[in-house]
Amino acid sequence: MTLGAGQVETRAAALSSITAAVGLTGLIIIVGLWSGSLGILAEAAHAGMDLLAALVTYIAVRLSGKPADSVHPYGHGKIEHLSALFEALLLLLTCAWIIREAVDRLAAHRVQVEATVWTFAVMAVSMVVDVSRSRMLYRVAAKHRSQALEADALHFQTHIWSSTVVILGLAGVRTAAWFPSLGFLQKSDAVAALLVAGLVTVVSVRLGMRTIAGLLDSSPSGAAEQIKAKVETIREVMDCHAVRVRHSGPYYFVDLHITLDGRQPLRDAHAVTERVEQLVSELLPGADVTVHPEPTAASEDPSQGPGPQAAA
Repeated sequence: MTLGAGQVETRAAALSSITAAVGLTGLIIIVGLWSGSLGILAEAAHAGMDLLAALVTYIAVRLSGKPADSVHPYGHGKIEHLSALFEALLLLLTCAWIIREAVDRLAAHRVQVEATVWTFAVMAVSMVVDVSRSRMLYRVAAKHRSQALEADALHFQTHIWSSTVVILGLAGVRTAAWFPSLGFLQKSDAVAALLVAGLVTVVSVRLGMRTIAGLLDSSPSGAAEQIKAKVETIREVMDCHAVRVRHSGPYYFVDLHITLDGRQPLRDAHAVTERVEQLVSELLPGADVTVHPEPTAASEDPSQGPGPQAAA
C-alpha cells in the first residue's frame, strides 16, 4: 500500500517521539536512582509511561491510516481516540504512584536527596528535548488532525511543566543543605512531586474527556452551526437542517438535509448538492459529506403553479 504524504509525516513524528522517550527515560532513571530524588523518580516514571504511550501512538497512527473496507466503512480513525484514552489512563496510574510515595515521605519516611549539578543538568536536558518534541508533535497533529499525536505532544508538554517544578524542589533541598535553619526545605522534593502529580492529573482528565467525546461521536463545538450558516448562503437552498458532524481520527463525516424547490430538474438539484459539499469541505477539509435534498411543501402541490426556474 502506497502511503500518502500525511501518513508518512505522522508516522515519522510518532517514531521520533519513541526515540526521544527512550533517551529521556534511561537518562532520568539513572540520575533519579543515584540522587534519591522522588521528584526526578516521578519524572522517570512519567517518562517510562510516555515511552509506552509513544509506542502505542506509533501503532495507532499506522493502523488509523488504513483505508476503509467492507467491515469498517468509516475507516479506522477511532483507533487514534482509543490510543489517546489509553495514554490518559497511563498518566493517571503514574500520578497515583507519585502521590502515594510523596505522602509517605512527607509523613514519615525520610530519604536523603542528593541535589547535585548532575540532577539539575538532567532536568535541563529533559526540558530542552521536551520543548523540541512537543512543538513538532503539536504542529504535525494540528496539520493532520491526529488526536493520537496531540496526546503524545501533551505528554511531552507536561514534562516541561513538571521538570520546572522538580528543579524548584531540588533548589529547595540544596538551599536547606546550605542553610540548616531552613531544614523544612528538605521536604521540597516531595512537595514538588505532589505538584507534578496534581498538574498531570488535571491534564490527563481533560485529555480523557476529549477522547471519550470523540468515541461517543460528539460533534465538534460550533461545527453544525457554521455549516448551516454557510450552506444557507447558496441562493437555491431554502433551508439547511439536521446537520450531523462526527470526528474519527483525522477525518470528519458530515450528514445534512437541505430544502430545495422540488420542481427543478434532478440534474440542477444534483448540481446544488455538489456546491453544498464543496462549501462544507472548505470548512472541514477532506470531510466525507452526505447531502439529502428535500422538496418544499409548495413544490409538492400542483395548484401552486410552476416554480421560479420554470417561470423564468
